[in-house]
Amino acid sequence: MTRIVAEIGINANGSLDIAKQLIDMAIECGCDAVKFQKRTIDLVYTPEELARPRESPWGHTNGDQKRGLEFNEMEYGEIDYYCGQVGIDWFASAWDIPSLEFLRQYNCPYNKIASAMLTHRDFVDAVIDQGKETFVSTGMSTLHEIEGVAQRFQNANCSFVLMHCVSTYPTPDIELNLRCIETLRQIHSRVGYSGHETGPWPSVVAAALGAEVIERHITLDRTMYGSDQAASLERRGLETMVKNIRLLPQMLGTGVKEISAGERSVADKLRYWKESG
Repeated sequence: MTRIVAEIGINANGSLDIAKQLIDMAIECGCDAVKFQKRTIDLVYTPEELARPRESPWGHTNGDQKRGLEFNEMEYGEIDYYCGQVGIDWFASAWDIPSLEFLRQYNCPYNKIASAMLTHRDFVDAVIDQGKETFVSTGMSTLHEIEGVAQRFQNANCSFVLMHCVSTYPTPDIELNLRCIETLRQIHSRVGYSGHETGPWPSVVAAALGAEVIERHITLDRTMYGSDQAASLERRGLETMVKNIRLLPQMLGTGVKEISAGERSVADKLRYWKESG
């Protein structure tokens, strides 16, 4: 069965209450896991970038916003407890090695390499060293870069899924290039899809093409403040996506050409002639 990951990421806007509402929404829509993002702000961003002017609910600089979006240890402890109580797996994509080590304490079932981190060799090796099943997003990466990372996972015998991804937010439908799922399968047999489009249907198509993991950003309201909100699914879109992915095995069928009972009934009405002899 296709696993569906609801990417909460930074769409909780630093609010535990919003995070819990999004966790509840993911469960109610039938998702298998929720995902967050973890950064060590002063390591991931330069002082110049953090000092850049940016008006936000948290202050007047880009650093004010970046720090306001981050959950601390106490808050992640609450997320861990809440997900255990309501019965859903959670994990996070770390954007640096200290964040990866920070997340280790929660014993999450998966790791995630974000597209931005695919070319960070030391980080990739640190993920592999943990030995967890890992979802590897491939946005902004060449086939050569993807092949190199896949080889390192294979050499270490670490379970992984290559996730087709286009790193624009939101991604126009005409730029999704979903046939890259088939291209990635030539590198590694296990493939998935991490989408940033606005609608639910490309993810259903991705699942039909064989993506075994679908990851989509979710939000309470796409008009909320935040850079990822517009590339996310609200409840109705998430419900539509999950419902139709779950129906895919029945819709795709067995491939055996048969005449159904319903067709026989219709044939009796429409095929008015009778064969002789």
